[in-house]
Amino acid sequence: MENKTHFDWKLAVRYGLLAGAVSLSVSVIGMVELFAQRDLIAGVLTLGQVILFLAPVGLSYIIAGKQPPGKKGYALLAGLITSLVASLPLVILVILATSFNLREFLPNVSPALINTLTFGQGVIPGIFILMIVMGILGILSAGMYLLPERFRKPIMMGLLWTLIIGMFSEILTERLRSFFGVGISKVVFSGKALRPTTALVIFIIVTLISAAWYRRGEAVKERIADSPTMQSKQFRWGVFAVVGVIFLLLPFLLGTYLSEVANNVLIFAIMGFGLNIVVGFAGLLDLGYVAFFAIGAYMMALLTSDADQGIAGMSFWLAIPICVAVAILAGITLGIPVLRMRGDYLAIVTLAFGEIIRILVLSDLLKPYIGGAQGILKIPKPTIIGLDLVKPDQFYYVVLLGCIFAAFISWRLSGARLGRQWMAMREDEDVAEAMGINLVSTKLLAFAIGAGFSGLAGAIFASKLTSIFPHSFSLMISINVLCMIIVGGIGSLPGVIIGSLALVGLPELLREFKEFRLLMYGILLIVMMLARPEGLWPSAVRKRELLAYQETGPTADPTAVESET
Repeated sequence: MENKTHFDWKLAVRYGLLAGAVSLSVSVIGMVELFAQRDLIAGVLTLGQVILFLAPVGLSYIIAGKQPPGKKGYALLAGLITSLVASLPLVILVILATSFNLREFLPNVSPALINTLTFGQGVIPGIFILMIVMGILGILSAGMYLLPERFRKPIMMGLLWTLIIGMFSEILTERLRSFFGVGISKVVFSGKALRPTTALVIFIIVTLISAAWYRRGEAVKERIADSPTMQSKQFRWGVFAVVGVIFLLLPFLLGTYLSEVANNVLIFAIMGFGLNIVVGFAGLLDLGYVAFFAIGAYMMALLTSDADQGIAGMSFWLAIPICVAVAILAGITLGIPVLRMRGDYLAIVTLAFGEIIRILVLSDLLKPYIGGAQGILKIPKPTIIGLDLVKPDQFYYVVLLGCIFAAFISWRLSGARLGRQWMAMREDEDVAEAMGINLVSTKLLAFAIGAGFSGLAGAIFASKLTSIFPHSFSLMISINVLCMIIVGGIGSLPGVIIGSLALVGLPELLREFKEFRLLMYGILLIVMMLARPEGLWPSAVRKRELLAYQETGPTADPTAVESET
């Protein structure tokens, strides 16, 4: 492909129109007006302004990288044109809104929105200010791309973390007050926003740390990698010890609400470890995974509940292994008839199995035993040494124990003979069978262990809620867990935790953004998948495969990359 040596103004205009369409859309649906009330940096920057300018700034940065090498003037000009063109739809919106009553068919185009777009300076001056601000942001964004990487990355990291801390300042304010009192909180935050001096300090600190890591990070990694085996092991165990202490102290740092969020994240992580074995290791697409989650939850309810459906009056700790065993049995039951199925056919059968379980728990046939649509109530909380683990920060340790157990088993299996058999079967079942792998027992073990983890998560979930209902076990649970391991990185154990944080924890933290919460969540997921198609924390194998595909196309042999490295 021939390198371009001339300025492509048409591409800049197209990017500008795309950015303008995005900015116009978020304005007319009400996002800009609503979030303009939410300061990120007090008196300087609102969340509405960030949303309004995000697309023009981002596309100005991208188009700067598409200019001919060495043509810095072209890059700055492209950024300027992109941002100015992006401002035109907003200018037209302001003119139309002040000339006609657009609220009859665009109810969110209110005087407050126009005031935000014109910076409160009136129509004509506001339009010029909007275009000037857009142009400056476009030039700065393009100029950011032109900076050397050692400067660009730390600055972008500093900006990113400043915005993130400002976005979640309400939660952080509450935690600061609980630890240090109202005085310290007021020094750092002004209401729900960062103070300008605090934002500047955060930006400088993060930028300096990022710059230092950029300079010496690779050397540190190489030093650790090249260190003697004993030192390397000591370092890893030291890291594990530090991480373990952080997890143990987490409820004290998070408080009640965030501890509840952490509980949900870890419960889904337990499910993720199980589905990662089935999909990530063995390559068996299971869309009915929620069925085992429901089986574990209902078994816990039946064995421990004080309601009419309770049959044994067991304690939580005695019921847990039974719930896991029943879920494993259900996994084997599902696995036997689908042993010869692959791909889409397997997905459809497992999906049907999940729907069968959902319909059964809703049916009148089983209503006398499992409550039907009314569910099962009065499920007791776990008890340790006579202490009922009622509060979220107390129950956290039960969930953490289950997550550690699932992570440890998954980690041991990933490097064991069985784990290698799963991975061989995932790549090609026929070749794996020809090499002597028993596909029947290997598939059944994958289904059984994955189902056991899901049953464990369901049992803990039932005890956490103290009541269960059929609507808690819909197909979307399976889809969410599957998306979780894809976003985190298929086959990656740390990726399960990262994916759970992204898909379970993030929506909870975005609840303050009301009806636009899921829209923002979807946008963040799209950005994640575009920026990191291999996952946020991919496994080494998956990373090599994608690297080979990107370098040589779909016919690439991943082993060639592996042999070179």
